[in-house]
Amino acid sequence: MDRARAIKVSKYLSLHLRHQPEELGLTLAPGGWVEVDLLLERCSQSGFPISQSELEEVVALSDKKRFSFDENHCLIRANQGHSVEVDLQLSPATPPAHLYHGTGVTKLPLIIQHGLRKMSRHHVHLSAEIETARKVGSRHGKPVVLVLDVVAMIEAGHQFFVSANGVWLVDEVPVKFLSVL
Repeated sequence: MDRARAIKVSKYLSLHLRHQPEELGLTLAPGGWVEVDLLLERCSQSGFPISQSELEEVVALSDKKRFSFDENHCLIRANQGHSVEVDLQLSPATPPAHLYHGTGVTKLPLIIQHGLRKMSRHHVHLSAEIETARKVGSRHGKPVVLVLDVVAMIEAGHQFFVSANGVWLVDEVPVKFLSVL
């Protein structure tokens, strides 16, 4: 599959496994899971056919590991980033000492005023690596990387989770726990 097709398939899957499953007549099970056969059938019916091999390739080669299969490859899900209500079945986890959030410099004044909020998503997305946060921030213009005071957040009772693809998640990050790198 060429790169352009892979990107189209990935974006289509993100749309329907994270934000609009109902558009394909899908219901996300606990954990965000959907039957692979049903997904492929509904994609085809909607005029965007995806082959099993294309699906396997997009899941395997995604640089951000946005999707995962169950062990039998009968179910698929988006690992995080949902805007629809779904129980992701995540357990609290102990994060590394440093976590980072990348954003665009134009968003910094609002963040300094209100902190990081999940907005329409289930969680605020964080990275354990500065470079990953910088890449994320660059999608929003000139990037800026924020550093979290993880220890203080844990002491204040905030719970952290980690998705299957290594993205750290938290409900919010109040201003007092943020600094600009």
